[in-house]
Amino acid sequence: MSDDDFELVSGSGNVFRDLDLPNPEIAQFKALLAAKIISILDEKKLSVRRAQDITGIAAADFSRLRNARLTRFTIDRLMAILSKFEQDIEVTVKVRQRRERGSDQMMRVL
Repeated sequence: MSDDDFELVSGSGNVFRDLDLPNPEIAQFKALLAAKIISILDEKKLSVRRAQDITGIAAADFSRLRNARLTRFTIDRLMAILSKFEQDIEVTVKVRQRRERGSDQMMRVL
């Protein structure tokens, strides 16, 4: 197989949109919040049980986060979990015309 066998395709910046999944902006935002929660667990070397003790959030929920099973989580719930870890959350919303489809909302966690 040579390099000529591949076509380079530039993504949109949102893998959920690129995969044509429903509500891609929400999915990406939830993934960013979940990734931050996981990074806090890793930085503090917290087990899911210890995270439960600290936050009052069920250990099973932290297991779901670690396994990227985010369907049970809303954005506000993920933000509440971050708040329990004493994190301030700043969200910037930028609305712009989508390149190929209708309007787009980009969300970024700072």
